[in-house]
Amino acid sequence: MSNQLSNRINSLPISETLAMAAKARELKAEGKDIISLSLGEPDFNTPDFIKEAAVQAIHENYSSYSPVDGYLDLKKAICKKFKRDNNLEYNLNQIVVSTGAKQSLANVAMVLLNPGDEVLLPAPYWVSYSAISILAEATYKEIPSTIETNFKITPQQLEDAITPKTKLIFFNSPNNPSGSIYSENEYRALAKVLEKYPNIYIISDEIYEHINYGESSFSFAAIESMYNRTITVNGVAKAFAMTGWRIGYIGAPEWIAKACTKMQGQITSGANSIAQRATITALEAPVSKIQYMVDEFQNRRDMVLNLLGKIEGFKLNVPSGAFYVFPNISAFLGKEIQGYKINTAADFSMFLLEKANVATVTGDAFGAPNCIRISYAASESQLREAVKRIEEALS
Repeated sequence: MSNQLSNRINSLPISETLAMAAKARELKAEGKDIISLSLGEPDFNTPDFIKEAAVQAIHENYSSYSPVDGYLDLKKAICKKFKRDNNLEYNLNQIVVSTGAKQSLANVAMVLLNPGDEVLLPAPYWVSYSAISILAEATYKEIPSTIETNFKITPQQLEDAITPKTKLIFFNSPNNPSGSIYSENEYRALAKVLEKYPNIYIISDEIYEHINYGESSFSFAAIESMYNRTITVNGVAKAFAMTGWRIGYIGAPEWIAKACTKMQGQITSGANSIAQRATITALEAPVSKIQYMVDEFQNRRDMVLNLLGKIEGFKLNVPSGAFYVFPNISAFLGKEIQGYKINTAADFSMFLLEKANVATVTGDAFGAPNCIRISYAASESQLREAVKRIEEALS
């Protein structure tokens, strides 16, 4: 009966990251020893002080529907966080709390985009940006980058990509999948181009902002000329190891925030009440309380880069944030290894899964067809074993 489904759902691709994770779970269920480096999820537990706040909220009977756009005191905490960490001034009417940053992104796309509008995606980009654009009945255009430019686009590339149909652009820094971070100067140079096109809006996805290794991230909305056109998206999933708590939020022009609240009110209503109360505690805590996770991620990054660097054919750069490496594997394309023909990055990822029992994600999913994404959100022993298996499979 699939022919009875809507064109909307039939046009929507399956998430490659979730598909690879599902494949890895399937093989594990069959008894295979799979090391999964495919999901973008910290392997730490949520810090105890946040869990304790959730328990307290349960005892205080926060069990009723929450306001569609979030509890007032959570919105106040978000405003303070934006000022403290990003030097951004938002009032309460500019904040909307959602069920994860993915819903925040989808809300914005659905309230801004019309059929035929164009979305610009600097590649590599998170897999759901393109799917969300499709769902909003817009078209999307990739702006390619390379490992030689640390996976960042130039102002000239942006200028060349803009057309009269361009309505929205997604920026993500620190970036998933590359870990790249745009500097303030780089963002200001891109903003200079966008100043000439006042009808283009900017989503600044900053979900990985606190997972950086000495190169602080800069908020696009902190550029004065961009503030009224930028929607800043964030959440607690990555930095606070709260992926399952499902809390994201935006800071946006009031008219966009109001529209997102209207949209959300007809789909999910307010986010989980207990998770919201815990998020207040998370955001009010000093960032130093989660530094131990960042330090561990940096140690793992350095180890993985060192180990992968010893395997001929992997071209690497040094990611400045997030918890991924994104090697260029084009040296393996067009080759046959262990009887397995490798024509694409997807083939290479499947080869590693079947021959090395290591799950990664093809770069095709991120608009970078010569790369794969490897998450180092795993234990040191797992990472060492995974790279050892990859090396043996390729030798």
